[in-house]
Amino acid sequence: MLKNKTIAIVGLGYVGLPLLHAFAKKYKNVIGYDINQTRIDELKSGYDRTLELDDKKIDEIKDNVLYTTDIKELKRANIYIVTVPTPIDDKNKPDLTPLIMSSRSIGTVLDKGDIVIYESTVYPGVTEDVCVPELEKSSNLKFNKDFFCGYSPERINPGDKEHTVSKILKVTSGSTPEIADVVDELYKSIITAGTFRASSIKVAEASKVIENTQRDVLIALTNELALIFNMMGIDTNEVIEAAGTKWNFIKLKPGLVGGHCIGVDPYYLTYRAEELGYKPNLILNARQINNSMAKYIAEQTIRTLIDKDKKVKGSNILVLGVTFKENCTDLRNTKVVDIIEELKSYGINVDVYDPWVDPKEEKKKYKHGIIENPFKKDKKYDAAILAVAHDEFKKLTQKDYENVLDNDMIIIDVKGIAPNPTWKL
Repeated sequence: MLKNKTIAIVGLGYVGLPLLHAFAKKYKNVIGYDINQTRIDELKSGYDRTLELDDKKIDEIKDNVLYTTDIKELKRANIYIVTVPTPIDDKNKPDLTPLIMSSRSIGTVLDKGDIVIYESTVYPGVTEDVCVPELEKSSNLKFNKDFFCGYSPERINPGDKEHTVSKILKVTSGSTPEIADVVDELYKSIITAGTFRASSIKVAEASKVIENTQRDVLIALTNELALIFNMMGIDTNEVIEAAGTKWNFIKLKPGLVGGHCIGVDPYYLTYRAEELGYKPNLILNARQINNSMAKYIAEQTIRTLIDKDKKVKGSNILVLGVTFKENCTDLRNTKVVDIIEELKSYGINVDVYDPWVDPKEEKKKYKHGIIENPFKKDKKYDAAILAVAHDEFKKLTQKDYENVLDNDMIIIDVKGIAPNPTWKL
């Protein structure tokens, strides 16, 4: 049934491109659509700036994929899979603009019998209450009569080369029982880990948003424990290792919570809950704790400078890593930026080094500027903050730090990987 279908992936970012690769290895007619012409041109040339796919993986699917920014090219598709971002605005409210605009565009090329599957993380009800009306309006077709929908939440882990899209069990759903079968069959054809068919689209939507909400709350607990143990002079990581000897203890490390998932998705659920008249205090408090960690780390850095009789204003600090997590290029919602901004507010000079980041991309987004490898330069710093656990930074030795730091050797270790940290989270 699916053999002769044409599949269109709408949005070719960290989620869409790996998904396109998985489908294009199985199916001959796959369309990759994105509104960013530069992104399309790079993919056509065999380059993925997110580094999720290497040149070899892009090359192996080239005969089965059409990359385009022309929505009219999607007219030939039968199945549309939407993987656009679902960010929040400056008031932490869901910004559904990408979903709405992509739904409107798809509606202009939608034909009878087509299926639109959404993967973007949303609160329960968005697919049927927000996206479907847009599809109906721009297509003049009737939902569940002329066209159908599905929802299968993305489970991409940027930078993770082990848990790739096909190796992570996939939740599926459809707007009718028959379409649910088709959607499940579609994903089963590429997901070796298998699928879990949810009873409805809303259940599938809810399952995704609580995955990251649960993790956010648990990390917030760990971060709060770290604040308490630091006041007591106890090593938090040692406490976690000790507690982890019990079989049902969940081992998480304290740290920054950024990125486009854990630091964002809970706001989708809390927004909808508050609309319904319920105040989700636990979830919101967890968000507040995790959002405060960057300021806390900056304050501990300043306190350490003072303890070492160093001046604060005018001091030079090296920040190692600026992405939201290790071994990826993703700068979205990175909380390292909050550390940098807090330090700068005290008149501190901050240099940022990240071997994974294109300096042009960082400067365009945050305007800090990425320096060249400081370990090959002569400049000395008053302190270094190890903010991201890139593999390159795990290899740094005490001698490396001695080469970039002055005699007082202040190392602020956020990730627990420095050889002899002055302070660690």
